Amino acid sequence: MRPSPTTITAAPPGHDVTDLLPDHDAIAEWRGLRERLARADRDAAAAALAALAGGIRRTVISTIAGAGLGHAGGDLSVTDILATLYGAVLRVDPADPGWPDRDRLVLSKGHCSVALYTTLSTCGFFPAERLSTFAAPMSPLNGHPSRRSVPGVETSTGPLGHGLPVGVGIAVGLRLRGSAARTVVVLGDGELQEGSNWEAAMTAGHRGLTSLTAVIDRNGLQQGARTSATNELEPLADKWRAFGWEAVEVDGHDHLALLDALTAPHDAGRPRCVIARTVKGRGVSFMEDRVEWHHKVPDAEQARSALEELR
Repeated sequence: MRPSPTTITAAPPGHDVTDLLPDHDAIAEWRGLRERLARADRDAAAAALAALAGGIRRTVISTIAGAGLGHAGGDLSVTDILATLYGAVLRVDPADPGWPDRDRLVLSKGHCSVALYTTLSTCGFFPAERLSTFAAPMSPLNGHPSRRSVPGVETSTGPLGHGLPVGVGIAVGLRLRGSAARTVVVLGDGELQEGSNWEAAMTAGHRGLTSLTAVIDRNGLQQGARTSATNELEPLADKWRAFGWEAVEVDGHDHLALLDALTAPHDAGRPRCVIARTVKGRGVSFMEDRVEWHHKVPDAEQARSALEELR
């Protein structure tokens, strides 16, 4: 969180004019959460982050059901990662998304935009009511996030394999500026079949980008199949270490394990890869670990059942 609050009423630098302006009531609530988490013991921190993630999951289901499209399975698997990052790790200012010293998050798996949009609105980057316009004609909340229309989105993503290369460039640029800001890239495991990621990983390891963290949403499923059936990725941690990275593996739904992995000092001269073992469709029994929920949309009855389970 930024050390001191700010107030803006215009689009952030580098973005087109947008009507998605900060929600200052939500920002105040988010700041309060960050302050409580900074003082909390581990049990209280885990409970607060779980509550944050639970609210995000419920909104994800409502938003996708209302729009009639989305990627519910991946949204639900990445939720705990995003909740931990925005709830307790990233130094950002929703009232001033263009703050030069902010940490940068790149959601490389851009098809899971609803989880990101919901998290950003919870922090106050824009009003949560605008989520009802997701994927509507002329809505800034597209199926894939655009940095030109959504405050808090650092780069437009959707084509898989592009987020990490962009993140490496961001980290290099910040180093050249002498900035202490961190860059975090959240990737899907299926997109690791794209060679561009490994070119970027090699570059980051060579340059010793200790300000860079890659978080892999390792749910084991991609569109139409398991990742192991399409192109085996294991031993995944060893692959990253071979490219000069520190690699740690955690339960991607354990908020304290994520928090420890995301805040521990980096090994000297190494970027960090956090392999977060997750479950696609987490929290909804009929979606969990089911490949069809990569892009299947719940009907009204399924949405009601999902929300009941997520209460």
